[in-house]
Amino acid sequence: MKIGFGWRIPEFPISGQPVGQEFIEHILKSLQTVEGKFDSAWLSDHVIPWASWQNPATDNLEGWTGLNYFIGMFGRLTFGHIVLCNSFRNPALLAKMAATLSVLSSGRFILGIGAGWKGDEYNSYGYEFPKASARIEALEEAVQIIRKMWTEESVHFKGKHYQLNGAYCNPKPHPNPPIMIGGSGERLLRVVASQADWWNGVLPLKTYEQKLTILKKYCEKIGRDYDSIKKTWLGAVAIAETENEAARIAGNNPFNATDPPIIGTHKQVTTQLTELIDLGVEYFILRFLDFPNQTGMELFAKDVMPAFK
Repeated sequence: MKIGFGWRIPEFPISGQPVGQEFIEHILKSLQTVEGKFDSAWLSDHVIPWASWQNPATDNLEGWTGLNYFIGMFGRLTFGHIVLCNSFRNPALLAKMAATLSVLSSGRFILGIGAGWKGDEYNSYGYEFPKASARIEALEEAVQIIRKMWTEESVHFKGKHYQLNGAYCNPKPHPNPPIMIGGSGERLLRVVASQADWWNGVLPLKTYEQKLTILKKYCEKIGRDYDSIKKTWLGAVAIAETENEAARIAGNNPFNATDPPIIGTHKQVTTQLTELIDLGVEYFILRFLDFPNQTGMELFAKDVMPAFK
């Protein structure tokens, strides 16, 4: 089984300082480091910082615009979002946007999408924030629409949340971008089972294992091949030549509270990744806690990734 690796692009400075040229240069330098080594790079889709510990007024890159900029600069990387908020864009238009980006980038795009969860950004931008069940229903319809737009000549759709009346999506992508659904609620995993090519989870190992059990149950219920869904894991890494240095990098980093951290030497990191692979993870999307330095990602590429080739 081939294991894939992606780098999570920061969308806001931890320091809260403005997104100036220095921050952008740090991102570009890191993309230069991972290009040719990692498979992909990923950007989140929030209009304000997603982290509750960060000031909502902090500068924050918009996901679709930022990704389009980076994908045009780095031709050897695939790019995706972790994950697009379904509520922010009409799904037929999103299908057209994704098709165009896929055509222009020669297929270097993965469509990551989710039901949305951050109520304060919905409210601040004037979006309605329905209950979770309604957002998940809308996501399920949206993915159906996107697939139809990519495969049918003229799309008609009448759902509870969306209606289309002869929508065209030309040129169409070839091949279609994989659709990765992010999230871990039980109702959402039902949608993953029926609609997703990939699944993305942000969970500790034991919880991830429990979610896989639920996903497998839903797949069995509808007759879906569980192994046909690529399982991905989103998390943070603090890696160094010594265990003490890795612990120092992790320290009180605020991302420790939100992204499950993997901390240690290259051997310790390899062991922890192997535990996730043994559960079925095929793709890792990783934040390196020593950013803006490139030391961690360079060490990871040199001493960890070869073990999984």
